[in-house]
Parts: sequence; C-alpha cells; structure tokens
Amino acid sequence: MYLIEFIDYLSLERNYSKHTVAAYKSDLVQFFEFLDIEEVESPILVNYSIVRGWVATLLEEELSKRSANRKIASIKAYYKFLLSQELIEVNPLSSHRGLKEDRQVEVPFSEEEVRTLLDAEVNKDDFEALRDRIIIELLYVTGMRRSEIINLKVQDVDFTGRVIKILGKRNKERRIPLLGNVAEHLKQYLELRSMVTQSDIPEMLVTDKGLKMYPNFVYRKIKSYFRSISLKVKVSPHILRHSFATHLLNNGADLISVKELLGHSSLSSTQVYTHMGMQGLKEVYGKAHPRANK
Repeated sequence: MYLIEFIDYLSLERNYSKHTVAAYKSDLVQFFEFLDIEEVESPILVNYSIVRGWVATLLEEELSKRSANRKIASIKAYYKFLLSQELIEVNPLSSHRGLKEDRQVEVPFSEEEVRTLLDAEVNKDDFEALRDRIIIELLYVTGMRRSEIINLKVQDVDFTGRVIKILGKRNKERRIPLLGNVAEHLKQYLELRSMVTQSDIPEMLVTDKGLKMYPNFVYRKIKSYFRSISLKVKVSPHILRHSFATHLLNNGADLISVKELLGHSSLSSTQVYTHMGMQGLKEVYGKAHPRANK
C-alpha cells in the first residue's frame, strides 16, 4: 500500500505537522477499508469509478461536503505520491473536481462585544485571570490560530521592538506588531508564570499546572468568556481570528496587509473576509466614486 512511505514523505519532506499527518493517515485507512469491502486487491488498481463510489458512500453517511472534500484531497495527494514514485501511470483523481460546498458564513464578534470583554477589569495578581485575558487579547490583536498561540514561545516576543513572531502552517514565519498594553500584560504575566511552571517549559502560555496548553483548553476558555457577553451560536478561537480580519477591513485596512497578518499563502484565502468588511468598503466607495452621490 506504500502507506508508511507516504506518511514519511509528508512528515520529512513536506514538513507537515503531526496533526495534519494523522488526518491524512486516518483518511487513507478509511479509504483502504472501503477498498477491502469492494474487494479491490490493491490501491494501485483503483480507477476513478471506484473513487466515485467511495465519495457516494461518504455522502450517504451524511458527511458534510467540506469534510468529504478534505478526505478526497488526502487520497489525491496519496496517488500523486505514487505517481511521482512511478508506481502508477495515471492518478485516478487527476481530473476530479471538488464537491460544491454550501457556503457557511461564520459571524464574527462585534467590536463592541470584544471591547466589553477586554475593557473589563482584571486582577493582575491572579495568574489564571491574567493568563485568560492574554489568550483573548493575543488571538484578537494578532489574528493567530489556536495552534499558533499554543506553540508560542517566550523567546518569540520582542518586548523592545514590540513585535511577536508567529510560526504558522508548514513552519511559515510571520511577525506581527504587538500593542503596548498587551506587551505590558505579558510582562506582568511572565512574573506570575515563573511561580507556576518549570524553567524548561518554553511555551509562553501554560495551564494552571504550568504545563503546555492543548487545543480544548483554549477552546473552553474562549467559549466560557464569550458566552457571558455574546448570543452567537458559534463561539470559538477561530471566530476571534475572523473578528481580527473583519474589524481591520471595516476600519480601512487593505486586503494585502490583512493577508500578510493572517499568514495566508494566497489572497483567495483572505477574500472570504471581504463580505464581512463590506460596510467599510461601501463607505470608501461612497466617498471616492464620482457617481456615488448622483
């Protein structure tokens, strides 16, 4: 099946994260199980008709089109690898087009909602309270992803230059300006952090026990705090990232700059936020276009 070789390729040559590699492996194992049921002797013998049968099975199991597309992308990458190794002559998914997904708009927090939370007083002598505030502040003022804030190191913060270094997907590095008040909160936090964690823990933000944070820890913190001030159905760290981008666009930031701040590799990934910043675009259009007042 050449699964081990493919996984090594993702880890060592493509430098994918453990989480991403695990997702690829899971998708492939599921696909191989389908091939066993269909009595296909080897993945090398797969044609597009078989792939379509698998996709139909996924949809029958009420998997979302978005999730199905992700799984298909894993299989497509696997066959692309086999092709590069000259183990097959044709990638059976070479002409496959992704399923058309139903567009889901994630509503960002309003500026007032974020302001209400961040303007509230916090006990700066309370490690947990100050840490939680910083989690919210960093996600909102930098637009970083949940995985990025979890892996943020103490050494990644330049207090003198007020810049924070973020290591994003595929180890792509970007630098974000750090607001003065957030920098001060971080300094105060580091004093308290030294009393709850071991010196050999490199991560900036740690749990109450002084250990590295984990994904569900961050999710629960954001959900807990924003549930008290927001009625939105979906509350998550990623909504703060959406809010970061949307509020920048609403206040006049250009799309290219927001792309760089978010760490997107292509502009198309950033353009999803333009509809959220439409009010700001309308105001600019109304002021600038010579026919706007006709």
